[in-house]
Amino acid sequence: MRRTTTYSRGDIVVVNFVFADESGVKRRPVVVVSTADYHQGRHEAVVSAVTSNTVRVLIGDYLIADWESAGLVYPSICTGIVRTINQSLIEHRLGSVSPRDLAAIDGNLKLILGLAV
Repeated sequence: MRRTTTYSRGDIVVVNFVFADESGVKRRPVVVVSTADYHQGRHEAVVSAVTSNTVRVLIGDYLIADWESAGLVYPSICTGIVRTINQSLIEHRLGSVSPRDLAAIDGNLKLILGLAV
């Protein structure tokens, strides 16, 4: 198994992301939303899908303000689609979201999970 401790919460990494209905897989960027403590204790990471389709913004989605400095090629949305993946599936790191983007993503996670804001 490849060593995968070279990423942190807020990093944008590339993975093969399984569709919710498990009908297929798409190679795509995701934002790591789990913590270093979580990564040390498990073989998984919790990630949120990123899409360059910015036409439709749904509940839990966030238009990444600093997308270029995060290593993304196009304006992108961090979606409310959250998934747990095996850390070995992380291919490589593109960059990191800015602190203001991560704070907004955190707010959306709290919203979709019904946590206190």
